[in-house]
Amino acid sequence: MINTYNEGDLHAALKAWYAGAEGRMEVPVDGYIADVVRDELLIEVQTRSFASIKAKVTALADRHRVLLVYPIPSCKWIVRLPGNGAPISERTRRRSPRRGTALDLFSELVSFPSLVKHDTFAVEIAFTHEDEMRTYDRRRGWRRKGWVIAERRLLEVVDTLSLSSPRDFAPLIPDALPPRFTTVDVARATGRSRRFGQQMAYCLREMGLIEAVGHHHRAVLYRRIDKESSDAT
Repeated sequence: MINTYNEGDLHAALKAWYAGAEGRMEVPVDGYIADVVRDELLIEVQTRSFASIKAKVTALADRHRVLLVYPIPSCKWIVRLPGNGAPISERTRRRSPRRGTALDLFSELVSFPSLVKHDTFAVEIAFTHEDEMRTYDRRRGWRRKGWVIAERRLLEVVDTLSLSSPRDFAPLIPDALPPRFTTVDVARATGRSRRFGQQMAYCLREMGLIEAVGHHHRAVLYRRIDKESSDAT
């Protein structure tokens, strides 16, 4: 099929999981190929950058109900494969200490956060257990000592989180944020980078959950729109 030529294992497995027994896969809709159509709902599975599907989901959401599925591994095993000059002779498998959370979504949703305000569009996080398959390529994998990610393999879907409107994102805003905050405060409250703080703040602003209220030195100050701020100074 047109849409499956370069399809990865994770994408194919999630597509089948969401289609179930009743859904149809690879359905032409308005000049695009929908991953899954189930009860008039178009389901798009995206395992990588949202930027590449911005035009597609925006166009489809104008005329159809669209659910965008994004997998986040709550538990991941790193599998290293021998061959290609790898410094191992047998396949190895170890559990990664990193656990994905719902906050990971903001780094991708930054491509079109305002779409969340549309009644026809929703995002669903599929929390997964996965194997991350790595092969050895000294030239491409210099950041990982020669190892590159070959593919992700689904072991199971352990939970889902549906986000169909801006108010569904409000619980993801850290309670530790002060009444007036900058992107540096967002980064500190989430334990992440300044870049992530900027991405999350941009998404929340476009969703109408926070607003700019001034500046602190050269940084923009924000406040939550859904909270009282009479005590802010």
